[in-house]
Amino acid sequence: MTVLVLGDQLTRRVGPVAARPDDRVLLIEAREFARRLPYHPHKLTLVFGAMRAYRDELRDAGREVEYVRAETFREGLATHFDAHPNDDLTVMRPSSHGGAERLRRLVEREGGRLDVVDNDLFLCSRSAFASFASDRTQPYRHEEFYRFMRRKTGYLMADGEPVGGEWNYDDQNREFPDESYDPPDPPAYDPDERTREVAEWVREEFDGGYEAPPYGGDWADPEPFRWPVTRADALDALDRFVDERLAAFGPYQDAMLEDEWAMHHALLSVPLNLGLLGPDEVIERVLDGARADPDVPLNSVEGFVRQVLGWREFVRGVYAETMPELATANQLEASQALPEFYWTGETEMACLADAVDGVRKRGYSHHIQRLMVLSNFGLLYGVEPRRLNRWFHAGYVDAYHWVTTPNVVEMGLYGAGAFASKPYAASANYVDGMSDYCGGCAYDPDATTDEGACPFNALYWDFLDRNEERLGDNYRMGLVYSHLEDKDVEAIRERAETVRRMTDDGVV
Repeated sequence: MTVLVLGDQLTRRVGPVAARPDDRVLLIEAREFARRLPYHPHKLTLVFGAMRAYRDELRDAGREVEYVRAETFREGLATHFDAHPNDDLTVMRPSSHGGAERLRRLVEREGGRLDVVDNDLFLCSRSAFASFASDRTQPYRHEEFYRFMRRKTGYLMADGEPVGGEWNYDDQNREFPDESYDPPDPPAYDPDERTREVAEWVREEFDGGYEAPPYGGDWADPEPFRWPVTRADALDALDRFVDERLAAFGPYQDAMLEDEWAMHHALLSVPLNLGLLGPDEVIERVLDGARADPDVPLNSVEGFVRQVLGWREFVRGVYAETMPELATANQLEASQALPEFYWTGETEMACLADAVDGVRKRGYSHHIQRLMVLSNFGLLYGVEPRRLNRWFHAGYVDAYHWVTTPNVVEMGLYGAGAFASKPYAASANYVDGMSDYCGGCAYDPDATTDEGACPFNALYWDFLDRNEERLGDNYRMGLVYSHLEDKDVEAIRERAETVRRMTDDGVV
């Protein structure tokens, strides 16, 4: 028996690696996946670097590890079965849609057998999520699922009731910091020799070869690599969040500052999505830290638990239940191509320029920039959902198909109506209220149809106008549609068309 470990399952705590301590471990480093999209160089360095670090950690612990480098996963399996004919493999269920079936076909083609077991890197199994959804007339509602998971795990519960008396403190997580705000420096992990070798190989190996521009990772403008690739560094990142960042995480988690890309965010999605950390140990470390420090407010703790126990588990479950249709969903019939500034960052819109700059430099921007700046523009502009999903998947170091597809196609672009009860559309008013971008921007956030008006404003009202037949009777949008009646719709349409021409010409 051999335990097959995929590149986003790098755990020794749970799963078959933990359950079968005497079995051989197989990892396959396949280059083909890295050529499917123009991935950020830091994403490739992260995945390949973490796989090699995991290999070495297992070997140091006395495990037999077979590490195969191949062009394709099929070639890697062929190499393994040449050395171990008729072997039986076991693997945790891949998170990507159809991944288990594809793996089984490849293994059986080489004469082996594959046993797929539950993925213990999540707290809600696929069967438990399916059972939860089947019990409800509206199966995919995050708040209901979050409460279900709180009760199931006991996190932030006391005598069957939520700690503090409320399930959700989101209304206390929307503050904007004053001028005295001074967050701690975000953690950065200097790459060791092994990771430096991976980074150099990535630069040489994946600098071109795609069918359409931008080629390879050349679109990015990477700063020095900073992400944790080892279990030890991942644990350090967790400790530093709890000790240095947790207390002020809650109040400011929705705020955006041009000169503070990390603020008090946890920055733990990278090791979580690789398997270097488990959601249970992350949540429990946060709860322990909060119990030990009376200065940590409940809204910070609950806000973090909601992200990990609630949202992360929820989107994974929705993805499993709604694929493959979700990937191509487009209920608003959006058809625009992805604007070029998503790759280049060349725009006079300060919020978009800063968010894209963060992706080009680090493969990262925090969740409000993703939803209310990058996805919001795509929604209002009318970008076809699968195109923006492809960009998110390629650009972010923490992105996987199960992550981006629900967050971008559904939450960001309202592509399916599977769980989003309304489109998360916003004008410049939201950005102005939750950021410092507008003060130094070339555009006026208070104007709609003037020459210097913020593009978000005309696009917002134009979005409502052109989708009124689809959205006008949405019970959550009655108020905004009542305001549309007071607008000069023709002037808005003309300004929106001008914005689209400017975007096409690369001068927005």
